[in-house]
Amino acid sequence: MQQDQKPQNQPEMASLLLGAGFALASLIILPAVAQRVGLGSAVTIALRGALMRASNRF
Repeated sequence: MQQDQKPQNQPEMASLLLGAGFALASLIILPAVAQRVGLGSAVTIALRGALMRASNRF
């Protein structure tokens, strides 16, 4: 019975991990890189919004 549940749970787990990765990138990695490169706050906020929308898709 566990083998029947495993294929169904894998797409959900992959989506969860991908969404968490996008959230981590938008909250921690993106601002650090933007500060290092010298991007303005408006560009950083726009990129953060794009990453958060991408994380909601998966």
